[in-house]
Amino acid sequence: MSGPSQDPLPAVTTTHPGLSAAEVAERVARGEVNDVPVRSSRSTQEIVRANVFTRFNAIIGVLFLIILAVGPLQDGLFGFVIIANTAIGIFQELRAKKTLDSLAVIGEAKPTVRRDGTPVPLPTGAIVLGDVIELGPGDKCVVDGEVVEAEGLEIDESLLTGEADPVLKKPGDAVMSGSFVVAGGGAFTATKVGREAYAAQLAEEATRFTLVHSELRTGISTILKYVTWLMLPAAIGLVVSQLVVQGHDWREAVRRMVAGIVPMVPEGLVLLTSVAFAIGVIRLGRKQCLVQELPAIEGLARVDVVCLDKTGTLTEGGMDVSELRVLAGAEDRESSVRQVLGALGEADPRPNASLQAIIDAYPDGSGGWRCTEALPFSSARKYSGAALNGPDGESGTWLLGAPDVLLPAGDPALAETDRLNAQGLRVLLLARAARDLDDPRVTEDVRPTALVVLEQRLRSDAAETLRYFAEQNVSAKVISGDNAVSVGAVAAKLALPGAEAPVDARKLPRETEAMATALDRGAVFGRVTPQQKRDMVGALQSRGHTVAMTGDGVNDVLALKDADIGVSMGSGSEATRAVAQIVLLNNSFATLPSVVAEGRRVIGNITRVATLFLTKTVYSVLLAVLVVCTRVSYPFLPRHLTLLSTLTIGVPAFFLALAPNKERARPHFVRRVMRYAIPSGLIAGAATFAAYLLARAHYADAGLAPADTLGAETSAATLTLFLISLWVLAIIARPYTWWRVALVAAMGAGFVVVLVVPWLQRFFALKLIGATMPWTAVAIAAAAGLALELTWRWVGRRFPA
Repeated sequence: MSGPSQDPLPAVTTTHPGLSAAEVAERVARGEVNDVPVRSSRSTQEIVRANVFTRFNAIIGVLFLIILAVGPLQDGLFGFVIIANTAIGIFQELRAKKTLDSLAVIGEAKPTVRRDGTPVPLPTGAIVLGDVIELGPGDKCVVDGEVVEAEGLEIDESLLTGEADPVLKKPGDAVMSGSFVVAGGGAFTATKVGREAYAAQLAEEATRFTLVHSELRTGISTILKYVTWLMLPAAIGLVVSQLVVQGHDWREAVRRMVAGIVPMVPEGLVLLTSVAFAIGVIRLGRKQCLVQELPAIEGLARVDVVCLDKTGTLTEGGMDVSELRVLAGAEDRESSVRQVLGALGEADPRPNASLQAIIDAYPDGSGGWRCTEALPFSSARKYSGAALNGPDGESGTWLLGAPDVLLPAGDPALAETDRLNAQGLRVLLLARAARDLDDPRVTEDVRPTALVVLEQRLRSDAAETLRYFAEQNVSAKVISGDNAVSVGAVAAKLALPGAEAPVDARKLPRETEAMATALDRGAVFGRVTPQQKRDMVGALQSRGHTVAMTGDGVNDVLALKDADIGVSMGSGSEATRAVAQIVLLNNSFATLPSVVAEGRRVIGNITRVATLFLTKTVYSVLLAVLVVCTRVSYPFLPRHLTLLSTLTIGVPAFFLALAPNKERARPHFVRRVMRYAIPSGLIAGAATFAAYLLARAHYADAGLAPADTLGAETSAATLTLFLISLWVLAIIARPYTWWRVALVAAMGAGFVVVLVVPWLQRFFALKLIGATMPWTAVAIAAAAGLALELTWRWVGRRFPA
């Protein structure tokens, strides 16, 4: 990278001691505290309000009050079901909130603040105006402030300004909350805290709990909007037909109208979606996985490409120096090289993993070498540097970084580097520079001195995790800033398909379409810059891929933000944790399959049960239209449809929504659900109405009292609708397992119990009279079931998902 990020600064030794305890207490008393709430979830009050005050609770509540006025109470059972469902929703979401909040405390960033001259990690809410906050690579600026110390401090403000290039900061420059450090270090004084910092307000809004703003939620809202518009004319038509045309008592007319309207409302679908997501959060929380945004569960279910950063994901964060090779022709002895490496380590107060390995390997230190200027490591540059004065008065400029970046093509040292990289080893080059550190062409004409060979530790669970993704048809792309051959060797050890053909990202085309083609072909990419990572995510998305990006370093931040799902390690930098939707607090890459599986379970199951709910909506609308057009009595009372909904939708949907499901989520939720719900609802409504008309004709001359006649007609229609609805449930429950078969059988048995127990017969006003009509109802239901089977197969072929 050229420009300001190339320029080094003299090492700064001035130390600002920060505030004293008395000064802190004084500012706290004045309210000058960073009191912006960092919440991972809604408050208890918001959860209760969101679950109670919904559009459909209002509609059902009004209808419930109407039934309470006209009676009897058993026709108002649907109201108690709504109360129970709402209570379940509140309870589950409160459990999810407790899980989220406890995990958020664990994963909360704690910036280092100087108090009484001592650096201490503090929660962001404990920072006060005037605090001196230290910065290092990967640290996020949590409040607005002014730089007081800078050692090559480069800050990326792209998340706020959109400007891609890091900005070199000097004492007196402003820093904004929400920006993050990409290289160097320093300290700044907090000048704006709490809600006064505009960027902090943006961050609060961006990270605040959101309830599934997703295709799933949007699709359900779209369906409910159309249902709302259908309900008003249906209610008017039913009242007129029952009261005026049929001449029913007004109480009976109102009951029949309510019976026609209530089943149109798929109220349980919204509840079940919220409950399924809340339970997903709880399950993932037990695995130390913090879901910062609930839509991430759905997003991961749709992922078909996962981009992995090698360091910290496939390999552990730490490394070991396995060998130091002084190159032929170098002027320096090995002992001198060790001292120079020690001096480079001492020059960086916040060493990365590679430099930390060097520090650990050479604990004797600099041996008298003193740093006068420092150029911190940058992922964009791929090297760091320092101007050193030796113990004998010798001075020189040294660079430590990627051999293929510092050396021209064809240099003899590169051949040795390639051999080492092919073994999966990481290699750094120590070289003398002929130019000053502040020279933009400092890498030209360097004299290679030594190769530092680093051994990377593979994660024990990485191979199994990659195998899981392969089995689930999720493409894994390893994107790293390291040498491509070295990355390919590591990936090959983990049996990643395509690892044998690593790609040097410096040779990738810049055009999005051409880059997307190269990404589709390759699996391992090395020497990738942070901006390239971002471009690669965009290129994959341009091909319609849903992309998840994992990472833990500051060089991953931009790509994590642009990916459909960003996954950060808990030990990662503050910046990566801030922009990621999912944080793996246990730093285990093996947790990711659990997250993907949870997302697939939620989305796949909600799609299944949505078909149940919307089938009921379709047949309810059709029955209302047929009743109005044919001017007959509405065949059901509210209690009948409450019974049917409970046995064929409510209870089984709850169990089906929480069942295992590994199918990858697919787009077009509304279309995929309605393609089955509409024909199923039409078949169920038409068959039920046909049975009802036959029952009217059959019982017309049976010599029954008018009330008994209507009861017998209703019972035949109820039996027909129940059997068809049970058939729809049986189709949706496939593929069968023992518990799914038991679930369907239990629902059927429940209806039989209602038919044979006298007091339940009276309670639900169900009594089958004679043998002819009940068996006719069974025959009609069987014919409808056959039509359902044929229709579902035809729809599956004609309208594939």
